[in-house]
Amino acid sequence: MDRAAASDRPNHDQGDPLARIAAALERLAPAFGAEADWLAYPAYVWSQNRVRGIANLDAPPLPLLRGIDSQKERVVGNVARLAAGHAAHDMLLWGSRGMGKSALLRAAVRAAQDRDPASLALVQVAQDALPQVADLFATLGTIERRFLVFVDDLGFEENDGSGPRLLRSWLEGGVEARPDNVRLAVTSNRRAIVARTMAEQDDPINPRDAVDDRLALADRFGLSIGFHNCNQDDYLAIIAGYAEDYGLSWEEADALEWSKRRGARSGRVAWQYVVELAGRAGKPL
Repeated sequence: MDRAAASDRPNHDQGDPLARIAAALERLAPAFGAEADWLAYPAYVWSQNRVRGIANLDAPPLPLLRGIDSQKERVVGNVARLAAGHAAHDMLLWGSRGMGKSALLRAAVRAAQDRDPASLALVQVAQDALPQVADLFATLGTIERRFLVFVDDLGFEENDGSGPRLLRSWLEGGVEARPDNVRLAVTSNRRAIVARTMAEQDDPINPRDAVDDRLALADRFGLSIGFHNCNQDDYLAIIAGYAEDYGLSWEEADALEWSKRRGARSGRVAWQYVVELAGRAGKPL
């Protein structure tokens, strides 16, 4: 067969399909480090030495976060300091589920970016990537930008002592402590980042070692801010704020019945009720 004719035919042999898929994934998820553009995005997700830029930071407007006024003031103020290059604290936001801990962090970063988009970026770290956070800090320390590194819903296994000690070394006094342009924000359902069980007292050998590791970790955060279950008035106020913003009508008795069926009153339950209202009204959110 003529070579020219052969060259005109479609080439159906493109190599191993799995190899092509892997190569495509490599292009979609560039390796962590020099290939990541740390100046291009408002937020990033980092896991297992991979980084992905987030073009739009999803966060509620600060005025819609109600029932947590004192917590909001402290978090927003601290994030604004970091964005401005001033002294700022690492933060532990602990307490009841669904009370807006992570939403408040995102909203505070978004507010700082509204003033100066280039000043600050949020970097969310998956818990499975915690052992490699030192590599992340080392890279961020070379970038002319401020970063809030965010670990959501942090928890450790019952006998895990290395995890808390690793975080403590980054927060204070360790040889791999985070750089000056980086601060750490952690959310957890408990202040001590440990489940309180009778095992703490029942173990006859060093019964409080693991607990003390976690308490010492909590003490390393300059700001430790508690979030508690909202009362009925706060719950209704949260719904009222969202309903007004989205133009939704609602009834107090219906909202209270919704919380009774869910067995809780929180910002999350209030938002779920607002989603229900919008669905009934045939409106998007």
